Amino acid sequence: MPIHDYLIHPTISPIAFEIGPLAVRWYGLMYLVAFVAFMLLGRVHARRMAAQGVATLDAKQIDDLLFYGVLGVVLGGRLGYVLFYKPAYYLEHWMEIPAVWSGGMSFHGGFLGVLVACALFARRMDWRFLQLTDFIAPLVPLGLAAGRLGNFINAELVGRVTDVPWAMIFPSVDMLPRHPSQLYQFAGEGLALFALLWWYARQPRPVAAVSAMFLIGYGCFRFLAEFGREPDDFLGLLAGGLSMGQWLSLPMIVAGVVMMVLAHRQKGARP
Repeated sequence: MPIHDYLIHPTISPIAFEIGPLAVRWYGLMYLVAFVAFMLLGRVHARRMAAQGVATLDAKQIDDLLFYGVLGVVLGGRLGYVLFYKPAYYLEHWMEIPAVWSGGMSFHGGFLGVLVACALFARRMDWRFLQLTDFIAPLVPLGLAAGRLGNFINAELVGRVTDVPWAMIFPSVDMLPRHPSQLYQFAGEGLALFALLWWYARQPRPVAAVSAMFLIGYGCFRFLAEFGREPDDFLGLLAGGLSMGQWLSLPMIVAGVVMMVLAHRQKGARP
């Protein structure tokens, strides 16, 4: 197809608005949307669980949990990017590791960070770890969707070159038609995963089953979306022609399947 027949990314300033010397960026707003969605959905989910006679959190505990989660996302996401994607670079430029404002966050690192935060919070609450992650799992995908929308607005993490009819040109990157992979991830690991988990968690499930569904769902959606996403230029494709994101997603899928099988071997539903 001729270049002019493809969609053109609507180049948007990364700054949403300014208040005096303060510039509020779209990506920062997406984080805010994610945190607000977590709090609001958490309250609805808690009421739903309470109506089922299932142990749950109150509003203050949900807010406290969000604080733990934010720390896990930021610290884990940054350290994950440093260790998974650019260990050699940051070994030589270790002073740049805290510079999250310069870009570089890893979902899989943030995921591990949140698991650590959940372990600490569960110990404080005297809850089972997987009981807590079951509560959290349905609250996460809309935040992921907001993050991918931020990636799209910023024209970052672009897709691979393609000639599909819905290909999009990102002028700030180059003039090649590419998969709008950010929107694939927005739809898959964001909206579709949310719908799946919100439906699945409506009924009492064995402890760890909802967490397992999150691992399986996210891992599969991310693995598929990576076929349309441009690999990081400093890594390229790895063994088997797979990207780093795909290799990091495979253990999530395997762990989720194992957890689901073990969860359903338990007697009874979640407490």
